[in-house]
Amino acid sequence: LTCEDMVRRRAEHNNSEIFSLEELSLHQQNIEKLENLDKWCRHLKTLYLQNNLISRIENVNRLKKLEYLNLALNNIENSAIYT
Repeated sequence: LTCEDMVRRRAEHNNSEIFSLEELSLHQQNIEKLENLDKWCRHLKTLYLQNNLISRIENVNRLKKLEYLNLALNNIENSAIYT
């Protein structure tokens, strides 16, 4: 599964409409990399990514409405957080 497929599955309650999602939970999905989340989910306010395999997070600053981000229990190093 691609990251986009996982996002669409989580958006079932929103008629699989990912562009207007405000909250997204992708915890414990063995995700290694997030791609294009800032393009699909521009209205995200809350993002749960805990307990995955993410080693690097990029472009979080593009999620302009993001208020809460949980990256606990991932493989991220301090030097791997880029804005």
